[in-house]
Amino acid sequence: MYRFSIGDEDWIIIFSPHLSLEQTEKEEIIRSIAIMGPQWAGFSHGESFVIFQQLVGAIVVRIEKVPSLILTVSAVVNRNRWYINDNNIVEPFED
Repeated sequence: MYRFSIGDEDWIIIFSPHLSLEQTEKEEIIRSIAIMGPQWAGFSHGESFVIFQQLVGAIVVRIEKVPSLILTVSAVVNRNRWYINDNNIVEPFED
């Protein structure tokens, strides 16, 4: 669990227990969330967002505002597990 403040609001970041992440990956995720801070602070309770991060991959974050301000990292999907559906053909996503 990690705590930080944006303006006068205190936020908590937690990682879902099923995630197995290295400390460096967690630090990259926290850094990405912190950089985005003012944008996601305006989202509503129960909403989710995705950050595409170079080192970690796709990061899925859920926002809770009741009873506390909590961001839960619920999934991390490595780039080699991204797929795209293009005209009903599902293929690995490539940059």
